[in-house]
Amino acid sequence: MRAVVYKGPFEVAIEQVEDPRIQHPNDVLVRVTSTAICGSDLHMYEGRTAAEPGIVFGHENLGVVEETGEGVTNLSKGDRVVMPFNVACGFCKNCSAGFTGFCLTVNPGFAGGAYGYVAMGPYTGGQAEYVRVPYADFNCLKLPEGTEKETDFVLLADIFPTGYHGNELADVRPGDTVAVYGAGPVGLMAAYSAMLRGASKVFVVDRVAERLQKAEEIGAVPIDFSQGNPAEQIKEQTGGEGTDKGIDAVGYQAQAQGEDREEPAIVLNSLVETVRPTGALGIPGLYVPSDPGGPDEQAKKGMLMVSVGRLFEKGLRLGTGQCNVKRYNRHLRDMIIEDRAKPSFVVSHELPLDEASSAYEKFDKRVEGYTKVVLHPQAA
Repeated sequence: MRAVVYKGPFEVAIEQVEDPRIQHPNDVLVRVTSTAICGSDLHMYEGRTAAEPGIVFGHENLGVVEETGEGVTNLSKGDRVVMPFNVACGFCKNCSAGFTGFCLTVNPGFAGGAYGYVAMGPYTGGQAEYVRVPYADFNCLKLPEGTEKETDFVLLADIFPTGYHGNELADVRPGDTVAVYGAGPVGLMAAYSAMLRGASKVFVVDRVAERLQKAEEIGAVPIDFSQGNPAEQIKEQTGGEGTDKGIDAVGYQAQAQGEDREEPAIVLNSLVETVRPTGALGIPGLYVPSDPGGPDEQAKKGMLMVSVGRLFEKGLRLGTGQCNVKRYNRHLRDMIIEDRAKPSFVVSHELPLDEASSAYEKFDKRVEGYTKVVLHPQAA
């Protein structure tokens, strides 16, 4: 089959790789019709991880069941399904408690698994014509038949639940004011989710004009951090108080104001100043235990200079960690079905699989309006 294969820093190619096969009675094979490029894919693409050449990318996958293992009971050939990026067993201590992003079964020695991602287990990615899904009865979420809302549903694999998860981590409630740092796909989904949850006012901080414009289009207040301290800008619009809640949708590749250099802790410290005393922070943005591309020796070890003193002084609560997609994807699916949510506003490009190499390059450089790319390996 054809697949997106990592060749080395800043290079992927479409190559023929071995077709996946049923390896366990609980497996299914899915014919992939939509698969999205994620910002975390760019970490591997840029050579910032230990990813080896030859890995097939792709953890945001949707398609049609092509073959089922003999132990599968809830799925049939022809079912349209979307898979959480988390590969999870459904029965370990963490999965049973709802923490499917930290499954203890699927990736021995590491809490959590994912498709096509370094250190996240032996699961080939879905930026390909087919993908094998383990523990399929648990990991596949059924979708309505046909092709309707395909671009909305594929976002259930990761960024829509992840944005929603940021709100859960920050305990966003009706009437809250919320500051979201980052207007990339996850940040926009976090802002959108805050509105779905009844936030009274949502600020979105970034410096990319087209992304800030997209935030404004969905009803958020854009804050351009290149024009001044974002915490001060937000306080000016909240009577000097700051927001009730804050969400970090940037992670460790944050950049300093007015400069093109990384300052990994700057968003965390800005949020500490942005959120009012006794507020809460949600941190779905990716922070890693080691970062070969970090700007200094401490950052390379995943150690950041965070203002814990101010965090304590203000009595702020915080939650962090990758999204447990299964906790949210069913009710978010139903909101899409009932036209209560349409997350596909964030998708800028839908392309055939053959254009993946160009799409990665343009998405990485943030050019030509590339904000979220959905690839279509096969016809829906």
